[in-house]
Amino acid sequence: MTQGAGQDPVERTATLRDFRVPPYARVPVQGTPAEPPAAPADPTLHLGTRPAAYPEPVTFPEPPARPEPPVRPEPVAYAEPPARPEPAAYPEPASYPEPTPRPEPAAYRETAAPAAHASAAGHTVAPVAAVPQAAPASPVVTAHAAAPHPGSGYPADFPDGYTPTERDLPVIQRGDTLQVPVTPAAAPAPAPTGDGPGPLFVVGDVHGYLDELVAALRAQGLVDENGGWAAGNARLWFLGDFTDRGPDGIGVIDLVMRLSAEAAAAGGYCKALMGNHELLLIGAKRFGDTPVNSGAGTATFQAAWLLNGGQKHDMDRLQDVHLQWMSRLDAVVSEDDHLLLHSDTTAYLEYGETIEDVNETVHEIIRRNDADEVWDLFRKFTKRFAFRDEGGPQAVQELLGTYGGSRIVHGHSPIPYLLGQVGTEDGEEDSRPAVEGPHVYADGLAIAMDGGVTMAGKLLVVQLPLAD
Repeated sequence: MTQGAGQDPVERTATLRDFRVPPYARVPVQGTPAEPPAAPADPTLHLGTRPAAYPEPVTFPEPPARPEPPVRPEPVAYAEPPARPEPAAYPEPASYPEPTPRPEPAAYRETAAPAAHASAAGHTVAPVAAVPQAAPASPVVTAHAAAPHPGSGYPADFPDGYTPTERDLPVIQRGDTLQVPVTPAAAPAPAPTGDGPGPLFVVGDVHGYLDELVAALRAQGLVDENGGWAAGNARLWFLGDFTDRGPDGIGVIDLVMRLSAEAAAAGGYCKALMGNHELLLIGAKRFGDTPVNSGAGTATFQAAWLLNGGQKHDMDRLQDVHLQWMSRLDAVVSEDDHLLLHSDTTAYLEYGETIEDVNETVHEIIRRNDADEVWDLFRKFTKRFAFRDEGGPQAVQELLGTYGGSRIVHGHSPIPYLLGQVGTEDGEEDSRPAVEGPHVYADGLAIAMDGGVTMAGKLLVVQLPLAD
């Protein structure tokens, strides 16, 4: 029966788990006296030899009684501490004079109160009066005595060279300071830019003659006495061939790169075209003695560079920034109805039908970095004299008809060659070539700008259009 609410606890009785368990192996249930062992009715149920009768349980002696703990003595009573004397009364603080009342700040100018307006229910709503805000409190200036500050460490006599520092400095009102007007430095006057593009100048082949270049630019007013850009919004184009044969080709490139930045800052520009000697220097640096296929057999850029006036000191000073700058130069450009290019050849027609196509093709060939392709480009840009002979005017017209313009302006072929004063580049000179300025030829359609500075000629810097 299950114990439920209000019932007394059920008394549990001992239960034999297995009727076959011999009596001597039974475990007495708690609260039930153990029965003496009895012989089983069936000897086969024995699990072994029957043990002797259980002996009487051993009676353990009663443990001795725990002694009572000793009685703790009463704590010793300590004497009461003497009473703390009452502190002396603090003196009354000194009375300070009442501060002078600060004058009331000037009343703020009241803004015009808005007119009363009607509410949605038709009642008239009075405007809210403007409440002026209290003026901020002004800082109080505390006068300090002339005596040394207690924190200075030296009450009266200071050692030599010591400057005492006052920690509590008085507050300085704005009206107590002396207002010193400061006039800002005048900004440099920008170079005049005019209403449109500035005058157009072109420069022939330089070939490393840096001093001659600076002198020619200064004579035209394009640079100052320090070699800096001085032409404002003028436009300056170099027709290529900056290095080789002369004493300082890398110095020429550095100058042109610097003038490009200075001219752009002044509202003008200084730009350059790619000549065959730029291609030669790029190839010599990139490919060296790698054999390339040429029309006359096997050649190398290194050998061709040396044969065409390559200078070791230029190669030693050549840096990646120079190579990148040369690699991005355009081959053809149109300015003020003038078609500017380096070489007097029609080979440009093989690289595109527009100026943009020609420049992109040339840049792509250089980017592909194939020695044979770059060599072929160099070889074609080395051709010359296409405008000199009887078919010259027709060759010029072909280029102008394709790319536009009314005149071609080029470098590459020195004017003494075109005039027949010097037969070949390595021929001996009997006298100084008579070069006074650009050479106009091919029925007036072509202007040659290489004054032959490498053969004691003249480095030309002229303004376009040419004066008649």
